[in-house]
Amino acid sequence: MTDTTDLGPEDRKIVTLARSVRARNGVPEGAAVRDETGRTYAAGTVALDSLKLSALQTAVAMAVASGATSLEAAAVVSEAGTVSDADRAAVRDLGGPQTPVLLAGADGTLRSAAAAG
Repeated sequence: MTDTTDLGPEDRKIVTLARSVRARNGVPEGAAVRDETGRTYAAGTVALDSLKLSALQTAVAMAVASGATSLEAAAVVSEAGTVSDADRAAVRDLGGPQTPVLLAGADGTLRSAAAAG
């Protein structure tokens, strides 16, 4: 595990946004993505009777709905030990297999960083 200070400022920003969404909304996960222009999209878990999306799936959907054509990076803040296959697939669909996906704990400590591929 490493502190987020090991990340560049733009990656630290998306981890911070993901932490903020999780804390503010009281959801199990927070996520944020950065698109090809540097815009960021932050989201939490969606858990409705008729719609269930992880925080990262929601953030990717927000980016697509806003016109993003690619992703530079993604971050998830969660108690989970890994990023799910479905979450990595959503990032890969928009950003490609080399898009970094960061996983951090609730305190912002980086647990893993791996390509979406």
